[in-house]
Amino acid sequence: MYNQFVVELSKLTCTLVVLGGNHDSVSTLNESKQLLACLNTHVIANTSGDIDQQVIELNDETGQVGAILCAIPFIRPRDVLQSRSGESSEDKKLALSDAIKAHYATIYQHALTRREKHKNSVSKHIPIIATGHLTALGVSQSESVREIYIGTLDGFAADGFPPADYIALGHIHRPQKVAKSDHIRYSGSPIPLSFDELKSQKQVVLVEFDKQGQRSITPLDIPLFQPMAMLKGDLDSIKAQLAHYPAAGDETSDTASTADDVFDQAPSEGQGDEKDAGQGEAQREVEGKDPATDKPTWLCIHVDVQDYLSDLQQSIQTLTEGRNVEVLQLRRTRTRASQGLNQINNETLAELTPFEVFEKRLELENFEGQEAQQRLTQIRQTFSEIVEEVRHKEAK
Repeated sequence: MYNQFVVELSKLTCTLVVLGGNHDSVSTLNESKQLLACLNTHVIANTSGDIDQQVIELNDETGQVGAILCAIPFIRPRDVLQSRSGESSEDKKLALSDAIKAHYATIYQHALTRREKHKNSVSKHIPIIATGHLTALGVSQSESVREIYIGTLDGFAADGFPPADYIALGHIHRPQKVAKSDHIRYSGSPIPLSFDELKSQKQVVLVEFDKQGQRSITPLDIPLFQPMAMLKGDLDSIKAQLAHYPAAGDETSDTASTADDVFDQAPSEGQGDEKDAGQGEAQREVEGKDPATDKPTWLCIHVDVQDYLSDLQQSIQTLTEGRNVEVLQLRRTRTRASQGLNQINNETLAELTPFEVFEKRLELENFEGQEAQQRLTQIRQTFSEIVEEVRHKEAK
């Protein structure tokens, strides 16, 4: 799909820039780098290569330089920083933040030099655009977003970015501005990568510059091509909500008229251009439905239970049988009266994340006192680093 996408896009006579993210394998991206360059595609897998390759001139329809791109992918600490023995966690955090800031400053300075070179040959203002794959401070995340600087950097401050004309960021899946700055944005993922992302409208961002360098930013909404929904309640409530979904092969549905009963419509916590789903995830679920193929609705079901139900999965399977739905996630939500350790032990591993399992194990230990709390912090940090290392190896 990746190669086919590049080939199809090359027919549109536009420049494609592929930037490596924290999930991407550097070696895999670099394998086809030279070949894809023949299709007007730039692949920047990491920051350890030639600095000049991270400064790309983007031509306009006349063939002149229309913009200069600081093509900065995910910055791996090992590419910009050398660890030193004896450093505290705060020292490491500050060192990494300074290293990222310095890398941006270096690339931006190269871009300024490039722009100065074209000053006499191009009559219009040449904007400088920067990219980034990181977590900026103060952004609203979703369940599918993973930490990328485990145990060191919570987020990158907006004042660490260079004064580029526009800064396009990735990694956070919800569209939003950074530090209330109109020109620093996450466009977000084009499709929902977790069910809690149904609360925000997916979009791409169109950025245009006139000859004087005036900027115009237009978010363009992306339709939801795969129907998705989240159901919450006890088994009786779930049964009632599922009744609004048609039988498999039946294109008729009254889902839209019962949106308030069927869907969780908690307000979004994002900022900027992230749109609230106040009109309901149901509306986008219906609009995204493709009648021609009659796609099943993907469901995430949260079941409120007082006691442990060993046949919960079988019960849900029975309730959804014959319906045009597909259950991708099934979670049980316990009431406070049933949160004792004896009942927690009845949860299956499939319902818990590695961090939740680890936290439940830590609850059995005693960490009283300042030294014990410091040890607890170190234990959590070490576990986070191990989990991220495993995930990184699995992504290769």
